[in-house]
Amino acid sequence: MTVKPTLLQDLPADLERERLPRHVAVIMDGNGRWAQQQGLPRIMGHRRGVDALKGILRCCKDWGVQALTAYAFSTENWGRPIEEVDFLMTLFERVLRRELQEMKAEDVQIRFVGNLAALPRSLQTEIERSMSETRYNQGIQFTIATNYGGRQEIVQACRAIATQVKQGLLDPDQIDEALFERHLYTAEISDPDLLIRTSGEMRISNFLLWQMAYAELYITETHWPDFDRSAFHQALAAYQQRHRRFGKV
Repeated sequence: MTVKPTLLQDLPADLERERLPRHVAVIMDGNGRWAQQQGLPRIMGHRRGVDALKGILRCCKDWGVQALTAYAFSTENWGRPIEEVDFLMTLFERVLRRELQEMKAEDVQIRFVGNLAALPRSLQTEIERSMSETRYNQGIQFTIATNYGGRQEIVQACRAIATQVKQGLLDPDQIDEALFERHLYTAEISDPDLLIRTSGEMRISNFLLWQMAYAELYITETHWPDFDRSAFHQALAAYQQRHRRFGKV
């Protein structure tokens, strides 16, 4: 008897395609703890974390999730040891340079959100190139939140709107949710339907504070480097058990 192998692009039978989240956001926690448990330097956890992210991006694309947003580096992460921060900046740059051609071939549209002007100039160059060269891709929207903070994002949006009011270009009565959202980093990105946080932490850590208003939260004890297709399947299955009422009965 010949058993047909399960292809990666095959959606698991217990998942309903029409009930998949359109947009999944991930807080990739536990890289350092994973490395320590393996007796490895923390930086090895970050390297393995990149592989895990690539796997989940592939899974999203193959299963029909339209958008994936990853919290790569927060505004608070600058407080980590300088050696780790420097390694992360170099890792981001190296991965972008190495993976861009494959991302283009896979029809991935790359976006970065956050205060990108504070990043190393060489990394900014790679970011600008990756966004420019994939801007017309339509396979999946892949957003990387880098030097991102939800409070900072809201403050900068308020400043931009206040400046328009001060210049007489905008009447305060015109300010509503839709106008406010147009001034966020994520202006052209839909709100997440599902937030996944690994490593068991029960908080959103200043991530997409406005956009998470009605996202479903899924917390797993699994460290990010071990978060694979099977773990993602479990998260989606749990999501499809939820009843999203959006404040209604």
